[in-house]
Amino acid sequence: MATSTTTAPKKVGKLSTSVGLKIQMAVSGLIFVLFVLFHMYGNLKMFNGPEAYNGYAQFLRDVGYPIVPHGSVLWILRIILLVALVLHARAAIILWRRGKAARGPNQYKVKRGKKNQQTYASRTMRWGGIILLLFIVWHLLQFTTLTISVGADDYSALTPYDRMIAGFQPEVWWGYAIYLIAILALCLHIRHGAWSALQTLGWSNRHREPVFHGIAIVIAAIIFIGFMAPPTAILFGLIP
Repeated sequence: MATSTTTAPKKVGKLSTSVGLKIQMAVSGLIFVLFVLFHMYGNLKMFNGPEAYNGYAQFLRDVGYPIVPHGSVLWILRIILLVALVLHARAAIILWRRGKAARGPNQYKVKRGKKNQQTYASRTMRWGGIILLLFIVWHLLQFTTLTISVGADDYSALTPYDRMIAGFQPEVWWGYAIYLIAILALCLHIRHGAWSALQTLGWSNRHREPVFHGIAIVIAAIIFIGFMAPPTAILFGLIP
């Protein structure tokens, strides 16, 4: 009597489905938006002078002390952001590969009257994400680990306020240019990502879509202005 050699299909976890991956991207993306808004608020303290900005930087290290060890809350937040970043990037790569496989060998052949599936928004998200990953590494090396010193010989000898001044002074205009490109990529990423996340989480519909689209644009514009204001003021000597 013949026996069947058919094997049962592999069970796929809900988080590994395309919907599950999109939810991971949406949630991790919203976490980043909240972080970015808080970070932007902190950077704007540059306009209040050295004492305010250095005090803010010290506050981040003192949160929770002496109930918890000095700097531990800041490290917990960094770990949460790192996990969110890994989940976000992993989900994006898997979804991109699945989309590429689904389009097949004729993915670049577009019939007249039909839109190219590889839309401007998806290309912006992909390349913008790569730019942001590279910038995050650069930004951490410059302002967190102090491995890279831009505009000064040794960042470790400077206060947080003086590091910002050194990093965006006219003599190192290329540091400002790197920052500008990264913030542009961030805002384009957020503009599409925030709207896409609201759709994924089921909060958007045909009637709400224009409103959420407008909210995403406003958020991106606020972030661009808020992040570029301090370095632009430093570049033009408005912050001494």
